[in-house]
Amino acid sequence: MKPLRTPFRSLLHTPLLLTATLTATLALAACSDKPGSKGWCDSKKDQPKSEWTADDAVTFASHCVFEATTVGSEAWCESLAEKPKGDWSSNEAADYAKHCVF
Repeated sequence: MKPLRTPFRSLLHTPLLLTATLTATLALAACSDKPGSKGWCDSKKDQPKSEWTADDAVTFASHCVFEATTVGSEAWCESLAEKPKGDWSSNEAADYAKHCVF
């Protein structure tokens, strides 16, 4: 006797559908602002603090209170540009390329 095949199960085994689902998920995740970035800080300012997590509060305090620590802000870009490139972390280099170069 053959096992019953449900439409959902057969869809999951379709490589094209799996690829499309994974691509859509990654695309949506890439759209969100990185914690500590200017966009993230702006969205947190508009969000009620009762909805913040403890991590949100710590990140906001360390990156959004002073502009020089807000990832992608003009002051942050200038500060990082003055720092020797050999001392940059990989995250700093990626953020600099994303926010300050392009």
